Amino acid sequence: MMKRSLLLFAVVGLLLSSCSVSKSARTQRNLFSGTWNLDNVYYENNTGNFKSVIFNDAEDICFEGSEWFFRDNNSTGRYTIAQSSLCQGGDRFFRWSVVEPQQNYQSQLQFKFIDENRKDISGGYGYRLNIVSLSEQSMTLNSNVSVDGQPVTIVYEFSKK
Repeated sequence: MMKRSLLLFAVVGLLLSSCSVSKSARTQRNLFSGTWNLDNVYYENNTGNFKSVIFNDAEDICFEGSEWFFRDNNSTGRYTIAQSSLCQGGDRFFRWSVVEPQQNYQSQLQFKFIDENRKDISGGYGYRLNIVSLSEQSMTLNSNVSVDGQPVTIVYEFSKK
């Protein structure tokens, strides 16, 4: 009986530890927490002028100057785009997490859109951005996309408010 109890506790402990967030992911989550300004959106790894709709939401120019808020205790957040003649302003809500790097990959921010009541409105689909750099004052994220079969990297530069 004692052996079974010890085995049961060992299995439960293993399951709990395998589901926990690593120290690296917790550190990154803590750094994300708070309000950020998206200062710059630009393109790398290809030549030419680009204009894109980001996150199936708005044109790239609409994101410059947008405010992003990440709450780490419940993994929710929002970004706010200013109203203009080119941009449909307002708040967009999301649920987010940090994805641990797999072999030879960077950590990633992943998010999907939710409504004000925290219900999924994206049909389970979301976005992943590579975490290029992250500190208490600045953050650089990027995503790799394809334009006419050619790779392009969209870079997002943030500063902490």
